Amino acid sequence: MIILGINAHHADASACILIDGRLIAAAEEERFRRIKHWAGFPTIAIEYCLREAGVTLNQVDHIAVNRDPRARLVQRMKFILAKRPSLGAIKRRLENRAKIKGLEEELQEAFKLTSLEPRLHHVEHHRAHVASAFFVAPFEDAAILSVDGFGDFVSSMWASGDGNSIDVLGEIGFPHSLGIFYTAITQYLGFPHYGDEYKVMGLAPYGKPSMLDKMREIVRVTDGGFTLNLDYFTHHTVGLDMVWKGGSPVIGPVYSEALAELLGPARAAEDPIDQRHKDLAASMQAMFEEAFFSLVNALQKKTGKTRLCVAGGCGYNSVANGLIFDRSPFRDVYIQAAAGDAGGAIGAAYWVWNQELQKPRAFVMDHAYWGPQYGDGEIDHAVSLRRADLDEAKCRIERVRDERELCRRTAEHITKGNVVGWFQGRMEWGPRALGNRSIVCDPRRADMKDILNHKIKRRESFRPFAPSILREAVGEWFETDYDVPFMLQVYQIREEKRAQIPAVTHVNGSGRLQSVTESQNPRYYHLIEAVRDMTGIPIVLNTSFNENEPVVNTPHEALDCFLRTKMDLLVMGDLMVERV
Repeated sequence: MIILGINAHHADASACILIDGRLIAAAEEERFRRIKHWAGFPTIAIEYCLREAGVTLNQVDHIAVNRDPRARLVQRMKFILAKRPSLGAIKRRLENRAKIKGLEEELQEAFKLTSLEPRLHHVEHHRAHVASAFFVAPFEDAAILSVDGFGDFVSSMWASGDGNSIDVLGEIGFPHSLGIFYTAITQYLGFPHYGDEYKVMGLAPYGKPSMLDKMREIVRVTDGGFTLNLDYFTHHTVGLDMVWKGGSPVIGPVYSEALAELLGPARAAEDPIDQRHKDLAASMQAMFEEAFFSLVNALQKKTGKTRLCVAGGCGYNSVANGLIFDRSPFRDVYIQAAAGDAGGAIGAAYWVWNQELQKPRAFVMDHAYWGPQYGDGEIDHAVSLRRADLDEAKCRIERVRDERELCRRTAEHITKGNVVGWFQGRMEWGPRALGNRSIVCDPRRADMKDILNHKIKRRESFRPFAPSILREAVGEWFETDYDVPFMLQVYQIREEKRAQIPAVTHVNGSGRLQSVTESQNPRYYHLIEAVRDMTGIPIVLNTSFNENEPVVNTPHEALDCFLRTKMDLLVMGDLMVERV
């Protein structure tokens, strides 16, 4: 049985495909379109998934989409009658719902079909989120929490998972949302773009939560939940000014003038960041954690379970995720690689497979390598097309077939302080580069952040870079010894180790680690092993292979990024491209 999962007409549009309950392929549309967080219909991602599975669309049995335009119609109508949001807001929402309703026709048109054979399922947004976390987790049973901005008129949902069944226990509906709170303060701090929340999370450790009392006026934590003080927001009156029309998503301001009166003047994007802004970021993060752990601990008390699965856009708050063991009774946690809206494609597919069709679970997502891969022929073809540019850049090209030798020579470059593009195997699923589309560097160099920002990334200086570490060494280097395969938890680096790895140690002594096992990614593991053998440190600095764009997908994109930046070495498969 073949199931195609889709996240469409929403940020991070994506697709995946299952055969008999096993994931075959998954990818975000942005990697093909080259526009960050691309929102629209994921035609190219669907084509890739079908190609990887070796089927046509009409050989698929079921198509699952992570939106249900029929969900909570009564609640929606009551809200419209009570709050009377602007006609523009209502029109935008109706247009978006109409697109979701019209997916069958859109699929037929995109794939030139006269009729659509698969059965189309609309899975409510947060049910898809909880399914995306639990049904691919390594747990037979778990509590499940989904927290994001909004989807199908709900911002948070909690549930209990057992075997192939999920029991939804509760939810928080529009207009109350932790995601909207985080977005509002992010915009207020002068970061206007969709997805900028992670920047403010990186800024928070530079400040102190000195304005937490004011944050508590904005978000009110209740017993097992939270509400927003709506005086400080506009999304419930003028509506969310959202654009999801086949491009980078845009969200207009969601905070009101009252917020600026409470917190002081908002920062413009071009203004310098001062200590007040850092303290506001720290205060916002602390407030988020208060509300988040109110949900987490109430869920644990309700279910009595010791395992937790987290999903939704707020599942990317790796700082809060890293505190779960310290601030709750949960002893195990699983957060799927694409916890946000892209992951809804997988959630919708597994909701149909496990929940609706009652099929047994037979798959665990223990790695994130579900995208396209490219062989020697495609790599060589890309090189041939750029041969003149490579010659002009004085590049030496060599193929090294022996993997251990390839890793040893690459490790030599890393330990000399060179910046290495590492392009291997299948592209990662989710927002993090995890060793197949990565830039890797020496974590020992205190100046490596500045080198990377100068040579490649050109991003804010306060944002940290992540450590990839051999799994067996996590307990030696971090205060928490746990599997973190998807780089979605931040843990404290042991105090006595911090001076050895300054390039990946954040200002507060933490690191957003990725634990690497040989079974998950043998070649990346062997590269880190080679660095360990040379330096005694089982860690490399890992950042995404890109320059203010989506992470590279193809060999051509990897070469283009290499040539237009000051990267020192590019390793694509067995091919080493070195500036000399």
